[in-house]
Amino acid sequence: MIRLLKILLAAGIALSAPGVAAQPQTRLPAGEAEIRLSFAPLVKRVAPAVVNIYTRKVERVVQRGSPMFDDPFFRRFFGDMAPPGQPRERIAQSLGSGVIIEPDGVIVTNNHVVDGATEIVVALADRREFEARVIAADPHVDLAVLRIDTRGEQLPHLEFRDSDDLQVGDLVMAIGNPFGVGQTVTQGIVSGLGRTGVGNLDAQSFIQTDAAINPGNSGGALVGMDGKLAGINTAIFSKSGGSVGIGFAIPSNLVASTVASAVAGKGIHRPWLGAHGERVTSEIALGLGLQRPAGVLINAVRRDSPAGRAGLQAGDVVLAVDGREVNDPQALKFRISTRKLGETASLDVLREGRRIAVAVPLSQAPEDPPRNLTLLRGNQPLAGATVGNLSPAFAEELGADTLEDGVVVTEVEPGSPAHRLRIRPGDRVIRVNGRAVRLVADLQALLQASDKWSVELQRGRQVFTLNVRL
Repeated sequence: MIRLLKILLAAGIALSAPGVAAQPQTRLPAGEAEIRLSFAPLVKRVAPAVVNIYTRKVERVVQRGSPMFDDPFFRRFFGDMAPPGQPRERIAQSLGSGVIIEPDGVIVTNNHVVDGATEIVVALADRREFEARVIAADPHVDLAVLRIDTRGEQLPHLEFRDSDDLQVGDLVMAIGNPFGVGQTVTQGIVSGLGRTGVGNLDAQSFIQTDAAINPGNSGGALVGMDGKLAGINTAIFSKSGGSVGIGFAIPSNLVASTVASAVAGKGIHRPWLGAHGERVTSEIALGLGLQRPAGVLINAVRRDSPAGRAGLQAGDVVLAVDGREVNDPQALKFRISTRKLGETASLDVLREGRRIAVAVPLSQAPEDPPRNLTLLRGNQPLAGATVGNLSPAFAEELGADTLEDGVVVTEVEPGSPAHRLRIRPGDRVIRVNGRAVRLVADLQALLQASDKWSVELQRGRQVFTLNVRL
């Protein structure tokens, strides 16, 4: 027995009491190669494809002012200041990051990095600078596609990876220009997938990571260990303005579809489902006989939409799109948005207790009727308001309900009758003197046919009436 024990110990076999699991043993690195394990080779390969973006734009601000601005001594050192309360112009500068995704100079970044900019400068990792122009932007998903003139030079670029293959726990790196200190690399893991409710973007299914993301990182790359682009760093959750380990990136699948549409030269157009829904809560799940809350309960479908033509109905619960679970309207819209126009999406639907498949041929939202933007004039309460016909395409552009139609206010002239009545952009004109308004032409005719008006407006979910006599 003693001899057997010596043999086992010599062989390195650990003996343990019955029912006690053997503890994993730590060890020192086996050699110099393991000591020198590093992300440096990966960083060296991908970092040249991440750029810094500098923008300038003119802003009009109201000088709050102080009596000291009229003091000659003060003005000698600080120059002439606009009188308090008077608007003045100033040049606002900001910075962000971007990713080269085509070797001929196509760059993707966040829309909020370049929105309203009059000048955009892209600085490469080798410190060369190029003027850039926006070829397409989509504020609803916070993405913009830029182009620089490389004069035929092929630049380092990143390939897209399939963001649906990411798993919680995967290693990732964030590369950008935080606080303008220069290109910075941080490393972490994928902390979560399919995050929605982050900001007010339409199609959301963010990648969450604990890789440090700070101001200036916006538009930079979230890279997997394969060296491919997994996402575009976009937002952080923070009470201090700095990283607390909760950052969010737009998945590469949505980025790729945006870039493909932009590079095609026809703007950014996404598939349109044409249905509304709500998250299935525990109460709704109980009423539907579901074992757990899951999916999106459809409560409205536009008949002439892809969803309507495919046979989707109010009361259906969409559980998945192309085999990927969806649990809220934003996730459903994200899944549809990542598909290409002309493709067919397969929806896994629960209808009256039965699971069925609904094939939805995807098309873009139509502009029917044409928007017909019109500035209203004359002696009537909506004078000074610019109005247009709502169509699914125009409503999508405005961020409005694509299932609604009618006439919407897009602008209001300061000091006009419409402005004095507090008419706002986004208000929808429903009725005038009890008669329904469907087109701009209807509204013009109804406003001119009277000297007193009862105008019914919808603002968000509220409906109110203005009774006016001029």
